[in-house]
Amino acid sequence: MIQYLIRRIFASIPVLFGILVVTFIIARVIPGDPCKAILGEKATPQVCERFIHEKGLDRPISEQLVIYIGEVVRGDFGNSIRMNVPVTRLLIERLPTTVELSLAALFISILFGIPLGVISAVRHNSWVDVITMIWANIGVSMPVFWLGLMLMYVFSLLLKDTPFWLPPSGRVSPGVSNDPFFEVWGWTVGAEGIWAGLLVFLSRMNILNALLTGNWELLRDAIKHLILPAVALGTIPMALIARMARSAMLDVLGQDYIRTARAKGLGKAGVIIKHAFSNALLPLVTVIGLSLGGLLGGAVLTETVFGLSGLGRTLFEAITARDYGIVQSFTVVIAVFYVAINLLVDISYAYLDPRIRLN
Repeated sequence: MIQYLIRRIFASIPVLFGILVVTFIIARVIPGDPCKAILGEKATPQVCERFIHEKGLDRPISEQLVIYIGEVVRGDFGNSIRMNVPVTRLLIERLPTTVELSLAALFISILFGIPLGVISAVRHNSWVDVITMIWANIGVSMPVFWLGLMLMYVFSLLLKDTPFWLPPSGRVSPGVSNDPFFEVWGWTVGAEGIWAGLLVFLSRMNILNALLTGNWELLRDAIKHLILPAVALGTIPMALIARMARSAMLDVLGQDYIRTARAKGLGKAGVIIKHAFSNALLPLVTVIGLSLGGLLGGAVLTETVFGLSGLGRTLFEAITARDYGIVQSFTVVIAVFYVAINLLVDISYAYLDPRIRLN
């Protein structure tokens, strides 16, 4: 297993390097002037020339690429051209929002998608199956931005005077205490360093921070703010998981060992849960892993609609402003998540199915 992990990690290095190079080149060849995008259309040629020179954008692309790769190897993602702050700092500030939103969306997808898919397979060709599959097809086809706006209209406007009202934007209501857990615990944390960055990153995940500090008001408020964007973002993967669960269960329920288990007198629930569902997990794990990677990289519209300053929204704004440092670094971070998730999915195969050997 250790050798397999080492091989996969080394095999991922060329993939990440290729993504870094391609992103670096595409960001610079797309139409648009970073000076005009950041300083405005009224910026004079002299000002733009000085701006381009200060940012090192007048050098050959090959030279810029070599310099940037050297900085990334040292763990330095450079500075944002537009905001003039380290990109690493922006990652620590913005990534927790996207991670929290993606995990919440994935939780909702699994919580509803798997049971609906299993029930649909068990009640094959019944009205339950038909309704579930109609809903799944609608869910896959529904644009995230439209669903987000509809959820805001219903739960934030139409139901504003009812107990079902939910906030349309933001992460925490004004006035709600959100002190970092390490400050509440009395820990002394420096301004820089990996340890300090990790603690700040974890503290910016509001639900985790609320649980660690016992701040139940913050927990309730953070969950209320997270429901609408998580539902909007998780609808498509929920539908995909439901369809995959149904397909995998139908395939397993037709196997000989299922008929044998039923012939032995095992109860229906035992046959479905112990024998059928456990053997239908492999394709589900693949879909769930790919869905999580897609949620991390595809939260742009959701974060924009709900006013969340996360990875996706920051990346969109950086592309618009030609902020190369953020575009390159954030893309590489998303790629690292994809590679790590795929690795975890492959490893899980060996535990879910003992017939699989990682040689």
